[in-house]
Amino acid sequence: QNPSVQQSAIAAIQQYGTSNSSCSVLSGRIDLHRQLEQEISEFKHLGHTQLFLNAWMALQALMDAFCHLAIPVPGFENNRETLILSDVLNHGCIISAITNAGTRSGKMFGYSPEVRVRAYRHGSVDDLARKLKRYARPNDRIMVISDAVFSMDGDLAPLPQMIDIMSNYPGSVLVMDEAHASGAIGATGRGIYEHFGLTPQDAIARDVVPLIMTTFSKFAASAGAAISSHVPELIPLLNVSPSSIGTISLPPPVTAAALESIRQVRQHPELVQRLQENTRYLRSRLIEHNFEAIGETNVIPVLLPEGLDPKVFGRKLMIDFGIWASPIWFIAKPRMRITANALHTKAEMDQLVEAMVKVRTEMFDMAVKEPLEVSA
Repeated sequence: QNPSVQQSAIAAIQQYGTSNSSCSVLSGRIDLHRQLEQEISEFKHLGHTQLFLNAWMALQALMDAFCHLAIPVPGFENNRETLILSDVLNHGCIISAITNAGTRSGKMFGYSPEVRVRAYRHGSVDDLARKLKRYARPNDRIMVISDAVFSMDGDLAPLPQMIDIMSNYPGSVLVMDEAHASGAIGATGRGIYEHFGLTPQDAIARDVVPLIMTTFSKFAASAGAAISSHVPELIPLLNVSPSSIGTISLPPPVTAAALESIRQVRQHPELVQRLQENTRYLRSRLIEHNFEAIGETNVIPVLLPEGLDPKVFGRKLMIDFGIWASPIWFIAKPRMRITANALHTKAEMDQLVEAMVKVRTEMFDMAVKEPLEVSA
């Protein structure tokens, strides 16, 4: 709803139209693409950034580039195997990309070194260390990939300890998916490195290669994704993946909205501070009213007691109180996922908590009043 973001998208349509109509390889790029890449590079402290239509395509391109070097170069023989270690609770886009890593364009082009994928226990640096020791082979390419903020639990990857462990494997690559971290954690919203008082250069100094994926659907009020690195050679490799050259580039209004949103975050750090204050307030109010609100970020999962269906809970919030919250019913512990933002007022957050208390009470009462089945 930010007027500057809206006007930027409108101006982009007026100047460039609604679509680029082809991939950047065939139709080139507009200045907004370069500006957005530069803005992200500065925001994330990594000098090279490549845009993608979404996170799923960005990660597929990364697997092409990392595991297979993507492009068939005459006389080139890629014989280094890849070991990928992934947090067991990573987002589906990561799971999809690493699952397909061994069958992507590298094999299409005839260069098919083995890709081995292993999961480590959620947030467990001890298990990560064990898995690296057990599965890493000499001359492996090693990648560890994790959500920075986990989308269903709202907790954080243990970044400092991960860097410590990976420093024992020089040249290993650490990928952070900052979909829920960008604009939300760190003093100025730069993400998980800033949250822990680090920069990517601290990882580089330990001979760990940091890669950051930024997505624009959360903090940037738009769509799309980007991968940032300090390694310039990675960008042309990302560019030749089928998920890059085989599809349209980011449309002008989408690019402009993301660009202006990131500039707003950088120019107004008080928005980040307000978001973090609202997060603490809302979580504390939920806990005061005996809700099991877990996590530590503005993603606030509220675990529901047994017998309370999150779909029914969410529907009652919407129909009876006009409040939308996301019901999550397809994982082991059903929950409502609430996301605080910087513009929420305390009155609005109190209204949400009050509504949730009423819905919980009503659903418990309904459960008690249900007639017992009597056998004949």
